[in-house]
Parts: sequence; C-alpha cells; structure tokens
Amino acid sequence: MIELKSVHKGFGDLIVLDGVDFAVQRGETVALMGPSGTGKSVLLKHINGLIHPDAGEVWVDGTNVSLLKRRTLAKLRSRVGYVFQYGALFDSMSVAENIQLGITDEVAAADRAFGEHRVIECLGLVNLPAEVAGKYPAELSGGMKKRVGIARAIAGQPTYLLYDEPTSGLDPVNADIIDSLVIKLRNELGVTSVVVTHDVRSAFQIANRLALLQNGRIIEEGTQEQLLASENEAVQRFLGRDLEITLAQLQRYRHGPTL
Repeated sequence: MIELKSVHKGFGDLIVLDGVDFAVQRGETVALMGPSGTGKSVLLKHINGLIHPDAGEVWVDGTNVSLLKRRTLAKLRSRVGYVFQYGALFDSMSVAENIQLGITDEVAAADRAFGEHRVIECLGLVNLPAEVAGKYPAELSGGMKKRVGIARAIAGQPTYLLYDEPTSGLDPVNADIIDSLVIKLRNELGVTSVVVTHDVRSAFQIANRLALLQNGRIIEEGTQEQLLASENEAVQRFLGRDLEITLAQLQRYRHGPTL
C-alpha cells in the first residue's frame, strides 16, 4: 500500500503540495490527473524517495519513506519501478544495457546469462522483438523508447510501477499501445501502478480509480462514473464540457485496446 498523509512541499515561495492525502491499494491502477505544472510529478517522486516532503509522511508497505537511510531506501526502490516521462534512456548504451540497469538484485545483475535472458523477457512483455536489444536509443521511435523505458522499469520485478506522463508526446496510436501495456502489466504481473497524466482519455482507459490534483490538493477522487457525475466545477472544467465518454465506452475501456 502507498499512502501520503498531509504532505506539504514547496520550492522557495512556490507551494506545490499543500497537505496532500493520497492512498493506493495493492493491485490498483490509479491515474493522478491535473493540468501541467500542478505538482503531479513532484508527488510521484515522493513515493520512492527522490523528493522528501517539507511536512507530512509518505508510507510504502508500512515503511515511512522519509526516514529511510541510503541502504534501506535502495531496497525500497528495488520494489518500485519508475517510468520517466521521456524514457530517460542513456544514448551511449544499447537497449539491452539500458534494460539491465533496471535489474536491482546485485547477484542477478552480475550474471551475464541471466541479464541477457531478462532483457529478452522484458522486451517481450512490452511487445518488442528480441533484435531491438542490440539497437541504440537514437535508432528507436518515440513510442519504442517509451516501451524500452517500461521494460527497464520492470526488469527488477517490482511490486509498484510509477509512470510519469507515459503517453506524453505520442500520437494516438502509440498512446493506445502504451495504455494497453499499463493494463497488460497490471493483469500479467499483478503490479500496483500510479500513472501521472494530464490526458483524460488515457486516464479513463487504464485506471481503476482516478484522482485530480489542483492547487496543491487532491480535490476529487473516485471511479470514472463518480468523476463524470461530480458537481465540482473544477472537475467539470478539467474533464471538459464536450468530453464524449459514455458508460458504454467506459465498459469498453476497462477491457483495454487491442495491441
């Protein structure tokens, strides 16, 4: 379980998180929505200790993340895969070498045969052929880079996956592919996921539950139907007056698009 309790975070005079309460249960995929610049990525980075709160607490599986020392924090991060917004692949390294960086067990990481096998296995999980392992990031499309970033995040067999704007910058076809992978990994690997996005369509497609961050706080959370039925004007503005999502479409979204 992930739980943020009254988390505050600011940078100088800028208040980004102003008493955020947010929880994610095991097995859930929660979409954290909000306009750009509202602190969604800042909140996400609190979960694996990349950022510490000014006040409040961040708990993962009964452990207060903010109190962890370097070694125990590293153990926590081995259970939390992180998918960066732009892939964050190392250009000088091959796809295989990038993915192997995600293998968090030191013994397994030192085993060449295991590493090679794990690379091919992870590429398969993100629907990329084995020959991609020998390529370099410059040879990949934007959508493929995103998928390699996901492959690296799952290489260490994490319990949790944190996605930072996974469909940002992608065309609708590749965005649907990434959304399908989020659903697939939840179903096949049983991971618990938090997906930061400002893409309403993507959020409705992948999430069991949604939360809307605005002015430093979670102003609404619930199922797709609950957000659509919300009378909160800020929620209505964010979703958009012309958002054409019907209950029938929601049922289709839960099954996910076809890869």
